[in-house]
Amino acid sequence: DVQIKVALSSVDIDGALLNLKTECPHWNFNSYVEDAQEKWNEKLNIIQADFLSQDEKVTFYTSLYHTFLGPTLYMDVDHRYKGLDQRIHQANGFVNYTTFSLWDTYRAQHPFLNLIQPKVNADMIESMLAHYDQSAHHMLPVWSHYANENWCMIGYHSVSVLTDAMIKSNPGFDYSRALKAAVTTSNQRFYEGLGAYLDYQFVPENLSGNSVSKTLEYAYDDWCIAQMAKKLGQDSLCGIYQKRAAFYKNQFDSSIGFMRPRMSDGSFKKEFDVLSTHGQGFIEGNAWNYSLYVPQDPKSLMELMGGEKRFIEHLDSLFTMSLPDKYFAETEDIMRDGIIGNYVHGNEPSHHVPYLYNYTSQAWKTQATTRMILPLQYKAKPDGLGGNDDCGQMSAWYIFTALGFYPVAPGSTDYALTSTSVKSATIHLPEGKQFNIVVKNQAINNVYIQSISLNGISLLKPFITHEQIVSGGMLEVKMGAKPNKKLFH
Repeated sequence: DVQIKVALSSVDIDGALLNLKTECPHWNFNSYVEDAQEKWNEKLNIIQADFLSQDEKVTFYTSLYHTFLGPTLYMDVDHRYKGLDQRIHQANGFVNYTTFSLWDTYRAQHPFLNLIQPKVNADMIESMLAHYDQSAHHMLPVWSHYANENWCMIGYHSVSVLTDAMIKSNPGFDYSRALKAAVTTSNQRFYEGLGAYLDYQFVPENLSGNSVSKTLEYAYDDWCIAQMAKKLGQDSLCGIYQKRAAFYKNQFDSSIGFMRPRMSDGSFKKEFDVLSTHGQGFIEGNAWNYSLYVPQDPKSLMELMGGEKRFIEHLDSLFTMSLPDKYFAETEDIMRDGIIGNYVHGNEPSHHVPYLYNYTSQAWKTQATTRMILPLQYKAKPDGLGGNDDCGQMSAWYIFTALGFYPVAPGSTDYALTSTSVKSATIHLPEGKQFNIVVKNQAINNVYIQSISLNGISLLKPFITHEQIVSGGMLEVKMGAKPNKKLFH
């Protein structure tokens, strides 16, 4: 038998040897296995949940495991690491992380960490700010990967992570420093059509591809910056970014009822297919899905699309229509398994969409839709995910949804409520607090909320706040097989 120890360092050989001596001092392999199991059991016990079936339990805790796998701790035991500038840095007062797949993880994975492990999320924010300090471009990370910037996907979604933590009063970082980094990042004209976005108030397709997706995502990120500025009492700056947050309206073609690419002369793209994912101004999505990407202001989007009736019809059609294979053949990561109708769950841009019914008079459709999605897109099998897990985002969506609430717009304190799939759950929060979920009449077919109360007080809207959750307490939910259409009226 040959026994081998391996240690890594981004810094030097001495760093790798110190890591080895500190973290792997002996040769008892079984002891390391037991230690790892103990650490994972402690981590996974942060949420204790009971389900109708063993498969659901396996899926839930597999998802929780996936959600905790990233971002990646990136420093030696003496807190040294190689930075974006290729120099050696010391992480003073924080744990340095990398592997920030932010186009994916800003939606649910970082909000989950901000709820469950705010100190860890604050360390990740400090790591993003260190990246900014080391960046020759003066930008927060887009897709940080060890001592590199991958420039993968679009948007500047670091600002969403910073804002969500700030608005939810995570104390672990400097808010003014974070706002300065966010503002500077949002004005780097070289980046992905951003200069044109500032000049035209939308990204012209003839100047930068995937233009509609960029405009919509920049607008959301700008809304986030507005919330940061408002939090710090910078009203003038808040107004600037609130105006930018409304630029999404410039992409809407009212003659067809969809977001549509525009040219620098102001005209809409002539040849346009609302179902195609290729060359139509969108990235990893089509107009039918991406036209719903205004998480910061669903009510205004509803008005733009012609009112509640037309908005609901659009949502309904998404889950029931048939999408021919040719329309997603060129889209990476997606196969038929990741699609329900024309709703693409196996990729991220639509993850908030099932919750948009909550902004209408038909919140019960969110309950039915999420309970339909869960078993179709998540199974206790080797191929059980309907798409790429994307560093924990797919799994974080499952965790939130199974518990019955979801952060539609990170940067807001609201979570949209839905039908929980647990029989009961206890979320262990910081400072020894607990948030308990108790469900009556839970069954496979009982997908509709009949009544819901927090600490004995009925909830009158299909939303719950961050403060209500982190304060601890008891959420009591009664389920049934038919919708209670008067529940949130």
